[in-house]
Amino acid sequence: MKFNKFLKLKIFFIVVISPLFFNIPKACTAEEIKITYSIFSRTIKVNSLKTFAKEGKSTKQLKRILKATGSPDKEIRKVLNKEFEVPISIASKLVYSEIGNVFLTRLSSIIHPPRATDERTGMLALRASVIQGINIGNGKINLVNFFEGYPTKTVILDVSALSKVMNKVESISELLTFFTNSPLEKIKTN
Repeated sequence: MKFNKFLKLKIFFIVVISPLFFNIPKACTAEEIKITYSIFSRTIKVNSLKTFAKEGKSTKQLKRILKATGSPDKEIRKVLNKEFEVPISIASKLVYSEIGNVFLTRLSSIIHPPRATDERTGMLALRASVIQGINIGNGKINLVNFFEGYPTKTVILDVSALSKVMNKVESISELLTFFTNSPLEKIKTN
């Protein structure tokens, strides 16, 4: 009888305490993009960006931010919906390669988690975002999937750092062509 009470007490204790030790937190995804420029910042909800990309509908705040870009809505939607088909195995090889590390390190100064104090944290978040974004898109990735796959609730997009990079690159299409064609072909053959 005494043993039975002890066993019940032990089982009760395990049931009550185990969630504290074995509770694995759910992986979070980005809910908002905080666009910073010098001392100014604006926040966009990822869901509102997704709705805009799919349906063309936008909130008042998103309209103001889009208007500031000086680009027509149709062009912005085209950029947001531009899909790249990349198998996860190839993407994984690319983001773990030397060129991938260089690219992600540079990109981590533009897109990074809040309160990230080093490039490595940003690089790891970007790497996770690429892989998760491809998973969300079933083998394809676009900007919306990329942001949906980001492993923190808030993503910082630093416009000042982006401007510096854009001054060095003649066009985004050249950059996208380089990073989607050249390295992928070399990785596919390995």
